[in-house]
Amino acid sequence: MSHDPITNPSTDNPASDGVWSVQRIRALGAVTDLPTAAQIFGLGRALAYNLARSGKFPVPVIRAGHLYRVPVAPILATLHLTSGDDLTPAAEQSVDHHRGRSEGPASQHQPTPTSGEP
Repeated sequence: MSHDPITNPSTDNPASDGVWSVQRIRALGAVTDLPTAAQIFGLGRALAYNLARSGKFPVPVIRAGHLYRVPVAPILATLHLTSGDDLTPAAEQSVDHHRGRSEGPASQHQPTPTSGEP
C-alpha cells in the first residue's frame, strides 16, 4: 500500500518513525524546541527539562522566557554528524565576499604618499 507523503500523518513529525537522520535534524532549521532535541538524544521530556534547568543537557540550551530553544548545530556536532559545512547555504556568499580579488601582497592597500611626504 502506497502512502502519499503529503497526506501521510507519519511524515508530518520528523521523528514519527523514531529515526533521526542527519537530513531530518538539519531540516529542523537553526534551532528546535527542547522536547524535539530530547527525542534526538533519546531522552524523556521530564528528564530533558530537568537537565536543561540544571545546565546539564547534552548541548547548550537557550532560555527565552519560559521556553527552551536548542541550537541544531551543537546537536549535530555532539552526535559527530557534521561534515564541516555550514548549515546555512547563504553562508557560501556574503556581501563581504569579493570574487577574483587576490589576497597576495600586491593587492593589499598601500597608502599613496601625498606631496610633501617622503
